[in-house]
Amino acid sequence: MSDRVLAAIDGSQYSESVCDYAAWAAKALGAPLSFIHVLDNHPQVAEPDLTGNLGLGTREHLLEKLSDIEEQRAKVARERGRLILDEAKVRAKEAGIPDPLCLQRNGPLVETLVENEKEVRLLVLGKRGETALQASGHIGSNLERVVREMHRPVLMVSKQFTPPSNVMMAFDGSKTARKGVEMLAKSPLFAGATCHVVIVGAETAENRSQLHWALEILQVAGHEAKGAIRAGEVEETLRAYKQEQGINLLVMGAYGHSRIRHLLLGSTTTAMLRNAHLPVLILR
Repeated sequence: MSDRVLAAIDGSQYSESVCDYAAWAAKALGAPLSFIHVLDNHPQVAEPDLTGNLGLGTREHLLEKLSDIEEQRAKVARERGRLILDEAKVRAKEAGIPDPLCLQRNGPLVETLVENEKEVRLLVLGKRGETALQASGHIGSNLERVVREMHRPVLMVSKQFTPPSNVMMAFDGSKTARKGVEMLAKSPLFAGATCHVVIVGAETAENRSQLHWALEILQVAGHEAKGAIRAGEVEETLRAYKQEQGINLLVMGAYGHSRIRHLLLGSTTTAMLRNAHLPVLILR
């Protein structure tokens, strides 16, 4: 159960892609795969104010009916969750995963994932959840909370699965970013992929030294490595480089000391994640 790839699925339009990326990651890492479907137990029907002139018997009758409705809703939600997990299991087996584990849990999503993080090597989830199908302009609030509170790498996936062949890391020279380069170099996830390291900043001796260090780490590990130092706004600069080089996965550290930290975990919704149409691996 330890060091597994955990894929959070909820029946949203991202669920199939979550399954495919999770299966790819589990095979590359040689790790067991688990799917988790979390039922939030918040009541969907608010208890009405029954303090008016209704008789006691009427109030009791209405409360009983509300309780029955909630019980039926919960039963349907559990059954739907089991069907979603069954479909994910079939899809994973078709992708070559022999025996994925399916988990159904009750409670708030973020807290449930954090409770299970000790057993997780990589968490895979979609950019937005089921309740945000039409919200194409922002990331799900759960995703931002997961990034803040989890202490494991998080892979936020796009709608369509593409095996990563050109991987870009936004690098700022921080301790976490250097650790990220070392993780990128060692990870079986990126065997055979070209690794790009991009520093957003001025062409200084310090930045050239940082870039040289990162490229050397990757090359010694056997990767084809490319690098660039670009001036400009972080989001715009990384987006331009991504388009130029055909990048199909972005790697970022969740805690740096530079503008990248504020980009990823700022007080407003993350622009980079919001506008990304490719998977993002967030390292911790």
